[in-house]
Amino acid sequence: MQVVFASVVPSPYQRDLFRALALRQIVGVKIHYLERAAPDSPWPEVDLEPWEDILPGLTFGRGRVRSHINFRMPAPRPNELWVVNGAITDVTTQRLIRSLRPPWLFWGELPSQPKSAWHRRLQRCLYAPLRRASAIVAVGERARRAYETIAPGVTIYNQAYTCDLRRFADASATKRPGGEPVFLFCGQMISRKGIDLLLQAFSQLVAAGASARLELVGREGELPALMEQLPPAVRSRIVYTGFLPPADLPAVFARADIFILPSRHDGWGVVINQALGAGLPVIASEGVGAAQDLVQHDWNGLVVPTGDITALSSAMWALASDPERRRKMSENAMASSHALAPEHAAAFWEELAVRHLSVRHAHPTR
Repeated sequence: MQVVFASVVPSPYQRDLFRALALRQIVGVKIHYLERAAPDSPWPEVDLEPWEDILPGLTFGRGRVRSHINFRMPAPRPNELWVVNGAITDVTTQRLIRSLRPPWLFWGELPSQPKSAWHRRLQRCLYAPLRRASAIVAVGERARRAYETIAPGVTIYNQAYTCDLRRFADASATKRPGGEPVFLFCGQMISRKGIDLLLQAFSQLVAAGASARLELVGREGELPALMEQLPPAVRSRIVYTGFLPPADLPAVFARADIFILPSRHDGWGVVINQALGAGLPVIASEGVGAAQDLVQHDWNGLVVPTGDITALSSAMWALASDPERRRKMSENAMASSHALAPEHAAAFWEELAVRHLSVRHAHPTR
């Protein structure tokens, strides 16, 4: 009995789940990646495990719009549950979801909203094969609701992304409170991530007399132009660290006091997992998928309306000016992270494999 994932690239965070699943006793695991890394990937190249491989093939497109045509796709075996995890516009993804016979699952984040009638018709065509899936594993509650509309009658599960948070907890265990509160943003410095909103809100915070600092971690994107628009007094309170490999992130989270992610759209946002694992209160927009599932307003963080700079600045002031409130939220953040271990997700996938493969064996002609 084996779970076979067709995924895009060896993501550090998905690999935490795959390692945990490989240690399970009941099912085996096999991962087929569509490519080793995107050309603009910031992640360092890693050695693959024996249960991982890269499928030969071609890629085309650029930026976030990329597609794959892979060759020598292994034929599914009777004791395998295939899980397709790729962009719905991807050629290999479409080939799989149109050719696989049950049982097979689709694993996906929140689908994008169609921007026109033409886009809506195209999306309907691309997602149509999901109605044949044995089940869909949605990443987050918002995604689950969206897939219920896309594939009515198909069983939809909500399973959050997970990653190994032990190093984040360990690094934060030695933190000493005191000094100016530090806000941390970790992600690409682009409009979709709300970096412009964050800088404007932080500027309002400084103008109101708050004593706080902001650290930015990630690829610079649109940051240089945005920084030029800020007053010198605001720029002096911002530190741009640049992109860091995943192994260096626990130390960065450990020196922060509040994590902030004001994205206009984020299918999930695994940095929210990491922030909670580091015991950081989180300020996130409603546009962040993980905020809907993981951030309980006024318990382990604050959730603000997407695109609302005033609400974002007010939330930043509320936590920057109240150390006791931050302390309580920090304790709650750490407590809420315990359920996000990859081992819990691995148990979910193992149970899913047993359930769906048992149905196949009970009804071999299906």
